[in-house]
Amino acid sequence: MQPTADFDASKLARSLLRRSRQGALATLMPESGDPYCSLVNVASHADASPILLISRLALHTINVLADGRVSLMLDERAAGDPLEGSRIMLAGRAEEATGEPAKILRRRYLNAHPSAEAFVDFKDFSFFRIAPSGLHLVAGFGRIIDLKPAQFLTEIGDAADLLEAEQGAVEHMNEDHRDAMNLYATRLLGAESADWRCTGCDPDGMDMQADSATLRLDFPERVSSAMGLRKMLVRLAGEARAKD
Repeated sequence: MQPTADFDASKLARSLLRRSRQGALATLMPESGDPYCSLVNVASHADASPILLISRLALHTINVLADGRVSLMLDERAAGDPLEGSRIMLAGRAEEATGEPAKILRRRYLNAHPSAEAFVDFKDFSFFRIAPSGLHLVAGFGRIIDLKPAQFLTEIGDAADLLEAEQGAVEHMNEDHRDAMNLYATRLLGAESADWRCTGCDPDGMDMQADSATLRLDFPERVSSAMGLRKMLVRLAGEARAKD
């Protein structure tokens, strides 16, 4: 079935990857090869690939360390019939991170899951990133499609300056500009007023969260530097204030 012409599959897939905080992780049992599925918390890397914080005591981690092939189901948790909501099944390899890459995953994961501060330093916990090989998107009639990584991941090769400044920008927005965060949510994204905070920035947009609710603010143009990010956020704040 071919998707309809007005359907932006890449944008929807990226949005689900950015907004999802829980998913069903499927791994392979090392002895039998049988599939094993478990519920996990997730966050997203700057390129939109999933981040996991999992314990070596958990069966899914034991499976991953024996065979990194995994799949991850994410859905938008639509009210009513969940099968009417959009969902993706992402396939790839779960790769344990160490050194500087682990610090980046830690920062982004804790921004999305601050309660994980309570156990993140336990010796049995490690950060894993799923390097995608592709995904299957189901978003309703005429909206079912397979996508390759290049079609849903965000290019970050030219954005080193932005990513270096990201955490400072997140903290600055949350400490000094919560009013702007609420304006983005209510006037640009049509959400209810809440204690919205920033959880991450990347070349394509900004991630926002209030309790368990999440939003994705897509930028009208790509940004790749700290200055470009600042100008974009000021611009969007002005656009939000202009909407009455």
